[in-house]
Amino acid sequence: MTDSPTPLEAAPDALEAGRRLFLKREDIHELGAFKWRGASPVVEGYRESGATTIVTASTGNHGAATAWAASRLGVRAVVFVPIGAARSKLGLIERFGADVRLVGGDFDAAKAAASAFAASEEIPLFEDGADRRQYEGYRTIASELLDQLAEPPAAVVVPLGNGALLGGIGLELCERSPSTERIGVQSLEAPVMVESWRAGQIVESNRAATFADGLAVRVAIPLAVEVLGEVVSQMILVSEREIAAAVGAYAKVGIRAEGAAGAALAALDRLVDLDGPIVLIVTGRNIDDDIWQRACTDPGSFAG
Repeated sequence: MTDSPTPLEAAPDALEAGRRLFLKREDIHELGAFKWRGASPVVEGYRESGATTIVTASTGNHGAATAWAASRLGVRAVVFVPIGAARSKLGLIERFGADVRLVGGDFDAAKAAASAFAASEEIPLFEDGADRRQYEGYRTIASELLDQLAEPPAAVVVPLGNGALLGGIGLELCERSPSTERIGVQSLEAPVMVESWRAGQIVESNRAATFADGLAVRVAIPLAVEVLGEVVSQMILVSEREIAAAVGAYAKVGIRAEGAAGAALAALDRLVDLDGPIVLIVTGRNIDDDIWQRACTDPGSFAG
């Protein structure tokens, strides 16, 4: 498929729950996730400035997108990944030729190792969520869906990890469709970006224990906190059990959704007083079979 635009589809009846619901299908890209939109302009910018190698950290999708963009542009990518990362995502990173380093117990530990390595080798560090070019890349998702929909959406619901995706979508909506609610959804077990947004400043958190690894951020990104403070209408926290149930609901209509993608659907019942179409961003499909099967068959086994 071409990289862009991705389809905007009317949701199957089983998901609508009486709403006019649309799905922005970022999951159908060859990488299985939206991250290519942010990685491409950043890697290209580094190459144009003379870099031959870049370093990043990732739980999976960002690393795969960085490796993918680097392979296209003739740049070497070194990707630090936490031990225990999803096998499906690790395989994608390796598929595109990145130098993979398994380090640390979670994403932020891997990011600290990547930062130290980049500094010691004098190699550019591509910190996911901290580069404004990513936000511009993610704006294209909102631009596309506004062009694809016959009327302005009442709300766009976005899974919230480090905040760059919601920030970019929010910037475009504020400019082109300011009446549209910009709603972020994060796991109760990884709440740092929601808590920082509510406080209006960075707060500390010691947990990011969610199976939705795309949401598993423990240390807030300053740029994202700043942008989210300008563009977000509402934040919602959902439980692991609710996310798992949403993954299962997607599976029943033929969509393989990773946990982060399920978060937006999990928040649907919390949305009130919205008159008009609602768009959910289906962020990705890269989830290991064992956790996907468990979510589909036994969502009650996840923390409620």
